[in-house]
Amino acid sequence: MIQTLLFILTLGVFLLGMYLVRTGLFDMSADKLKTWLAKLTDSPWKGLLLGTVVTAILQSSSAVSIIVIGLVAGNMLTFSQSIGIILGANIGTTVTTEIITLDINTMIIPMAAIGAIFLLINRDTIRNTGLALLGLSAVFGAMWSFKALAAPITEMAFIDQLFLSLDNNRLYAVLAGAILTAIIQSSTATTGITMGFIAAGALNLDTAVAIVLGANIGTCIDAWLASIAGGREARLTAWSHIWINVLGVIAFFPFIGVLAHAGTMLATQPDVQVAHISVLFNVLSSLIALPFVNKLANMITKIHGRKQTEA
Repeated sequence: MIQTLLFILTLGVFLLGMYLVRTGLFDMSADKLKTWLAKLTDSPWKGLLLGTVVTAILQSSSAVSIIVIGLVAGNMLTFSQSIGIILGANIGTTVTTEIITLDINTMIIPMAAIGAIFLLINRDTIRNTGLALLGLSAVFGAMWSFKALAAPITEMAFIDQLFLSLDNNRLYAVLAGAILTAIIQSSTATTGITMGFIAAGALNLDTAVAIVLGANIGTCIDAWLASIAGGREARLTAWSHIWINVLGVIAFFPFIGVLAHAGTMLATQPDVQVAHISVLFNVLSSLIALPFVNKLANMITKIHGRKQTEA
């Protein structure tokens, strides 16, 4: 029971840390990022590159998707232009999981202390930097806790049975990743939790990969909710996010074993393997989809391009 409460608390700290990082970096760069997104996306390739960079800065593909939906609703972007950005956002969000694989646990307290000091300085840029540093220290601290709590939590009969079910059925693992991400609204947190459990030996690599694939589906919920009050183009943009991620998971589901094997060739530590596989999957799926952006846009328009009163 205590371990479960500590795990929930750790998850809260992780999500708070992600929020602080995103808030600090967004407040420093919001206007420039919106200008880039609105003006520098005249081709799918540019959209993909820009989506990758902006998401790496904001540390959230959902946040970027919501911004893009707002720009589309405001007629600053077209629906077709938004698809390239969303493909890039899927790549950019993996930067966070790569960062949290770094072994900088000894820097957590100094980072938090510097961040707290920066918050006391009455300059926006420095205060926002302080927010980001506090957030990073919380994220790294939470990751350390995930790894420490993983072993005792898996000794609980219910959790052990759950993981056994996931290990025996990859589809269940994909669904688990999607549902967890939809609930906590962070694919990065889901991946981080998965990294913690696999580091403790509670999951096999194939199952971890399936959970990460599912997280890519669950992360679409934020953008879909944000589009409900938007116009036709905004709703199409949200649907494109869903279709891109669902089709990517369907395409790579038969190759989970191949992705897992590739991960073992890229790193020796299981949690680092998961982070690298997340990057590999998102890069490959985005690059494969990129040449078909226009066809994808036409398909989504035919399926979901009804008037709002009919949707």
